[in-house]
Amino acid sequence: MFTMRPATEADTPGVALMITARCDWMEQRGLESWRENVDDLAGQAAAGFMWVLEDGDRIVGCTTVTNHAPPKDWTPEEAAEKSLYLFTTVTDPAYREHKPGTLIALWAVDLAARHGHQWVRRGCFFPELVKYYEAQGFSLVKEQDRSSGHLYLLARRAEHLNLGQFGLSESAAV
Repeated sequence: MFTMRPATEADTPGVALMITARCDWMEQRGLESWRENVDDLAGQAAAGFMWVLEDGDRIVGCTTVTNHAPPKDWTPEEAAEKSLYLFTTVTDPAYREHKPGTLIALWAVDLAARHGHQWVRRGCFFPELVKYYEAQGFSLVKEQDRSSGHLYLLARRAEHLNLGQFGLSESAAV
């Protein structure tokens, strides 16, 4: 059984270890990684917006969740819709067969519904991630050119799910 829970400062080393494992996996495949940002990303565990996915005592994934639309990404009308926004979702490649990224996405869809939100939204810079997120039920809403690259913005309607059927629980409410 996997568990989602709010991250704490004490999780910083475990999150860093997991992100480093993902960086190794990405680099072995010739992909860009977050290697130079591992400490900054892991340090977000103490900020109050990160959630971790655990298998026992091992952190196997993380995501940052906010209620605020990133500036420039969504129109004022879209930003006014109650939504959760996922950022910096990272998973341990050693757990790939368990689909931890999908578990995190399903948890977020259910969390949004439980808190009266209409949408779960996320963005990415890689077409391969768009396909991956679409397989999780997200739809590509729009694309934008940015100085940091071509941004793809996706959304999925919030809905109540039986997380237990996916082998997932939540240890604390938002």
